Amino acid sequence: MSLLSDRLTDLPAPDGTARARIRSRADSVLRPTGALARLDDIAVWKAGWQRTASPTISRPVALVFAGDHGVAAAEVSSYPTDVTAAMLNATQQGLATINAFADAAGATVTAVDVGVGRPTADMRHESALTTERFDEITATAFAAVNDLDTDMLILGELGIGNTTAAATVTAALAEGEATMWVGRGTGIDDAGLERKRNAVRQSLRRIAGVADPLEILREVGGSELVGMAAAAVAARHRSIPIILDGYICTASMLPLHVAEPTALDHCIVGHCSAEPGHRLLLERLEKPPLLDLEMRLGEGSGAMAALPLVKMACAGVVEVATFDEWFGPAV
Repeated sequence: MSLLSDRLTDLPAPDGTARARIRSRADSVLRPTGALARLDDIAVWKAGWQRTASPTISRPVALVFAGDHGVAAAEVSSYPTDVTAAMLNATQQGLATINAFADAAGATVTAVDVGVGRPTADMRHESALTTERFDEITATAFAAVNDLDTDMLILGELGIGNTTAAATVTAALAEGEATMWVGRGTGIDDAGLERKRNAVRQSLRRIAGVADPLEILREVGGSELVGMAAAAVAARHRSIPIILDGYICTASMLPLHVAEPTALDHCIVGHCSAEPGHRLLLERLEKPPLLDLEMRLGEGSGAMAALPLVKMACAGVVEVATFDEWFGPAV
């Protein structure tokens, strides 16, 4: 049993009392009942996981995991693998897109190196990660989450080649023709897209017969995918709600969902990316995105762009007077 599977048990449930109280208030504030639709639902969701009838977001944090991929040798990206290290450095220096978005949204960013300069094995030919590395990354992610003081976690990633890993994990668990899960990622041309599809097919053939969803994540995932999955589980045990980012981030959650259908109850999805597989995956998970802007950057950028909406959802219930508060109790 891996460290991750061991922690994917005894998951706490949301606070039902807090949810009921904020739902009652949402139905009583100065507007027609249900006028804010999903925003009210988000406030109820946030209340349940924050365990309060006055949900707020005052300390949002983006946790961005970075790692290199052996499958990049198949030329599945428009960029060389050293771009991952460059982007990690930019993020740590506060100069990446996610940093700019976080500043605008009132959040902070923590970047976690789980494999830059230490690529996974080429998943076409062997397990992407050994069991020891899988547990090592899991422990690193657990520690990263436990060090945070936050009331809203945003998950993101950096890793050249990781849309190939995401497509393979998703194809292995969500089924369907492999090509339906493979998109252009960083903008590869037709020849690159075919190389990417072949890499996914070859990897799927190699793991044929593997049924355990966390083993599939180890076999054909990536360091940053494991990091995000482990961070989601660690956050669940601390009752920290999460905004998920795009295709790679959401794909990393699929093994958790398959292993334990309630594992993602504390997660919402910030946006639907331009990757065609992401929309299909969100339908599979029954998690509609908050935004649909055809973004495909990663870094947690789409989830961060959705953060102000979640803040507004909470404020739209907590900070708006109810009819009784404004007009007095009805006689």
